[in-house]
Amino acid sequence: MDVSRSAKTVLVTGCTPGGIGYELCKSFQLRGCTVIATARRPEVLQELAGSGMIVLPLDVTDSKSIAACKSQVEEITRGRLDILVNNAGVSHTISAADIDMDDVRKTFETNVFGVMAMTQSFLDLLVSAKGVIVNMSSLASITPYVYGSVFCATKGAINSYSRTLRQEIRPFGVRVMVVMTGFVKTTSGTKVYRELPESSIYKVVEDAYLRKLRYSENTSKMSAQDFSAQLVERILEDKSWFWPIFGQKNDWIWLGGSASLARWATWIGEWVLDAVLYRRFGLDVLERIVTQRRLN
Repeated sequence: MDVSRSAKTVLVTGCTPGGIGYELCKSFQLRGCTVIATARRPEVLQELAGSGMIVLPLDVTDSKSIAACKSQVEEITRGRLDILVNNAGVSHTISAADIDMDDVRKTFETNVFGVMAMTQSFLDLLVSAKGVIVNMSSLASITPYVYGSVFCATKGAINSYSRTLRQEIRPFGVRVMVVMTGFVKTTSGTKVYRELPESSIYKVVEDAYLRKLRYSENTSKMSAQDFSAQLVERILEDKSWFWPIFGQKNDWIWLGGSASLARWATWIGEWVLDAVLYRRFGLDVLERIVTQRRLN
């Protein structure tokens, strides 16, 4: 497929229907971009292919899959890529005391190492286009998101990686944008619901844990469509007032449910988030139970 030189080329990872990546593809196409949508099973993207998008298989945890995808993209775009959106990711909710390390490693493979591998592989195409890398982070990276220690850790790693990456590749004209994603209503059906083991010290508040498993989907008010439309506008038409003053655009985007609130809370101090989330997820109840048991 021959693509127009005038249209920006965009590759999005993790485009399963019902998720943010799927809607990002639609929003980019509406803005006149040539979209390359990827998924482990490209057959689930037939609707996107039917609308004129390029659909390719990609597993961000598989180096051979990344290399094959890169080769195809290089041929399609004639050696240039304007925007890489590292969206592929998996959830991971379980108490830190009950984690399975093999399971943890799988989550890091997708959420962290996959981002690093994709960035390294496609960097030469991005340099040729003086393009943009968009790394999808989360409010979980800066909040004590109870029972989400593994997921929080992966997104915290993305923040730190992105901070250094943006400095290293800035001389080559490539930008790095980090999206601090708040609550967004998705229906991709890929979320894994892990059960507490019978021996867990959190069994006494299992009802609170179960509510946490579906907390984001029950709390989200912003649809994936609205989120994606706003994000694509920010990516393509950055209007940051920092640019003329400091010579560098503001590449941290806070978007989604509770994003503004979390950003404000970090300015006040971490104690605010600690106090609110400790009670919201029922740890104050657990503390009373533990204290009562000691007294008895």
